[in-house]
Amino acid sequence: MSERVPTQVEGHRLVLSNLDKVLWPRTGTTKAEALSFLAQVAPVMLPHVRRRPASFLRFPDGVEGERFYAKNPPPGLPDWVPTVEVPGRQGARSHVSVDSLAVLMAMANLGALEVHVPQWTAETGPELHDRLVVDLDPGEGADLLDCCRAALWTRDAMAEDGLTCWVKTSGSKGLHLLAPLRPTCEEAVLAYARALARRLQADHPEMMVSSIAKAERHGRVLLDAGQNSSAKTTAAPYTLRALPVPGVSTPLTWDEVASCGSAGQLAFTPAQVLERVAAQGDLMAGLNDPAGAARLP
Repeated sequence: MSERVPTQVEGHRLVLSNLDKVLWPRTGTTKAEALSFLAQVAPVMLPHVRRRPASFLRFPDGVEGERFYAKNPPPGLPDWVPTVEVPGRQGARSHVSVDSLAVLMAMANLGALEVHVPQWTAETGPELHDRLVVDLDPGEGADLLDCCRAALWTRDAMAEDGLTCWVKTSGSKGLHLLAPLRPTCEEAVLAYARALARRLQADHPEMMVSSIAKAERHGRVLLDAGQNSSAKTTAAPYTLRALPVPGVSTPLTWDEVASCGSAGQLAFTPAQVLERVAAQGDLMAGLNDPAGAARLP
């Protein structure tokens, strides 16, 4: 019989279960350790996900078991967890809004440990985006070092257009660049991202590509403009990733990107991420400063 541990989180009662279950067999990392990481990283993670309709990758039996992408609130979710309505072709659907530590822990307790959010908030709805995301994804034959070079080129191109961006690892193979925007319609953001991708491909044809066709991506880095669609979501800063070993989507400094000599330099364990936060705070805090939001050219 699995252990069930009643606890209070921000005034809400949670019954935590299966805390000794191993979710990452290669490292022996348990559910209790995952919950502990999320509880400690929540102060810097929550500003990046609050009031954004979240989707989750759930893997209740660990990374080597069944996993599934969940958009609707899962069965067993406490009734105090806030939700937002997201319009869709088949009508509005409810999504969880990860607005507090209590919500983050409630979802994690149900095996929803990987958090993804869109580039818009519940206040504006999907019509208006407050972030631009540049998803740099290495094709076969390319790697994270190639993504670092591509990220520096992309940062400089965006700076020419008056956009300041922050960078993080995807937690998997690539990098994400995020820039704060004044509320901008989806069509304009997509158009800019596609034009940026074509521009960078023209300037660096040996390294960058704007097409998602696999044949064109070999040895090059894809700038995936389509991630700016209102229907798409991106791994949230500081979220855990369901990799063979525990990964974290980790904010970086531009100096780290520029000086990176191997992919391993930018792969961080949950414990290392907590050490970085303790020493440096949230390296992406400026992303949430309204004063830094820009207009697209």
